[in-house]
Amino acid sequence: MSRFLVALAAVLLPTLALADVDPRFAKLRDESEPLGGLGAFLEKYVGACEGALVDPQCKAQAEAFRKKYQGKQLYMIVTEDDANMLAPGPYSPATGEYTINITPFFPGGRYAMTHGTPKKTDANGNPVMPLLTVTGTLPEGWNIQMFSRMFSMRGVRAQVVFTPQSVWTLPKKGGGKNYGVTARIDGLLVSEGRTGSQLGLWLNGKDANARR
Repeated sequence: MSRFLVALAAVLLPTLALADVDPRFAKLRDESEPLGGLGAFLEKYVGACEGALVDPQCKAQAEAFRKKYQGKQLYMIVTEDDANMLAPGPYSPATGEYTINITPFFPGGRYAMTHGTPKKTDANGNPVMPLLTVTGTLPEGWNIQMFSRMFSMRGVRAQVVFTPQSVWTLPKKGGGKNYGVTARIDGLLVSEGRTGSQLGLWLNGKDANARR
């Protein structure tokens, strides 16, 4: 089992899920079904029924699994060691406001969950995804170096609520296909792993802290 799956299995541990967060996200999280492991979920949802030794019921089982989760919200935690989709963005010294860039690509085993459907791949054969961004203001006593160090030292995590929608495919470099699951990210909370302090929140399709 990969380190990523072991980390995601910890989603059921109260110490990871009960930190004080924005009540809007807490409500969304508490109304969602906890996901024990993203890789196992994607494997069943995609149901890539290829090869001579595939179970004859493979396609039917995959269709039944997708139907079971149609319109259902799921919740997972991406821990510090696996939050590679989070990166510091622009910072304004005048206001202390920072931006966090989120690449909405969440790998699990052979597949990945994405916010929306990727349309193309980069030179390395990886799906290209438009960034999501969240903003916040540095607390008193912080500077941009301290903020950036949290990311380089693997000090941030994400909590994600998403609704799976369909299966996507893209040509694989060297032949074959890449598979993944298109989802709608309903909420994504970025926090400091050590303290649980909220750093940014994506909610209802936008940065929840953006100025109107």
